[in-house]
Formats: sequence, C-alpha cells, structure tokens
Amino acid sequence: MSIHTQLILVDPDFRRRAAISHCLSGAGVHVEPFEDLSELSVRWPRSGLILACDEGDLIGALMRHMTATGAWLPVVAFAEGPEPRRIVEAVVDGAVDYMAWPFGADEIVMRMDSALDRAARLGNGRLREAMANSRIQRLTRREREVLSGVASGLSNRLIGAQLSISPRTVEIHRANMLTKIGANHTSEAIRIAVEASLVT
Repeated sequence: MSIHTQLILVDPDFRRRAAISHCLSGAGVHVEPFEDLSELSVRWPRSGLILACDEGDLIGALMRHMTATGAWLPVVAFAEGPEPRRIVEAVVDGAVDYMAWPFGADEIVMRMDSALDRAARLGNGRLREAMANSRIQRLTRREREVLSGVASGLSNRLIGAQLSISPRTVEIHRANMLTKIGANHTSEAIRIAVEASLVT
C-alpha cells in the first residue's frame, strides 16, 4: 500500500483499534482510528481507504452515508471468525474486500493494495452512482416518476397519461425535478437517472 494512502479504521473495540494501529505504524501506514460512523462523519476524509469492523449495520450504514453525501471511499470489512453469510452481505453492500481478524501487517498491506486496485476500477462508476442516488433522493415520488418517464423517452403528454395528470402538471414537476437534481438539460437528467439505476 502506498505510504501516501491514509487508512481510516472504524472499530468500536478500543483494544483492537490500538492493536491494528500499532501493527500498521510499524509498516509505515498512517492510520486514523475512529470508534464509529458518527465520529467519522464529523471529520470525513477527502481520500484514503476505510477498514471497518463488520459489527451491527456498520458496513450498510457507511454505504448509505457515502451515497447520501456523494463522498465515496473504498471499504474493506473485517471481523473475527466471520460467517460466510456476513462476508456476502458486506460485499453485496459494497465492500471491496473482507478480512478475518487477527491479521498481520504484511497481510493487511498486501490486501489493501489489492483493494485499492479493485476500488480504482470500480471507483469512478461507484462514485457516479452514489452521487446520482444522492441527487435522486431529493425528489418527491411524483418527481421521480416524471424523471423515469423522461428517461424512458416519453413526452409530457404520455407521462401525464401514464400518471393520470395533465401535461402542464408534468411540465411543473419536470422543472422542479431539473432544479432539485442540479441538471441544466434533459439529457443531464437522463444520465443521472441511468447512473442511479432509475432506468436501465
């Protein structure tokens, strides 16, 4: 792992945080330890890799936070003796790798290198998806329906017929939708809808 890469450690267990931080400081890796997501969210880093203990809903909460803020960082989950089901859930949620604790400095540095490579391949797409989802969440249900119709290539008249509202009302929802998601043109709104998987 590059010595310039900051490792953000999120773990509620003080002793384990101290052990991981000590283990990695010997390998020349800068570790920023945090007890939980609320502590991390106050000082969210601009770059780095998150090593998060898979307890409770931490991995899912991290992903929801990044989707809402558009601030994507790769996440590697870890746990002591993890069950296969937990590993699958964390990866489905968006973790780029999963490790079993305890681990040594050599193993973690090697796995972090691999996670950073994987994140670099996924990152741009994941970041665009997270930012698009963040914008879509600002919309009302009706505005989402109008955006979905627009992204499907329907006219205001056809969207209105589908939603049982007038074309003029569609126009109003459409204007509000463009403003809320920060789109200057319909084509930009369609791109955001596709990136957020609102349409396929």
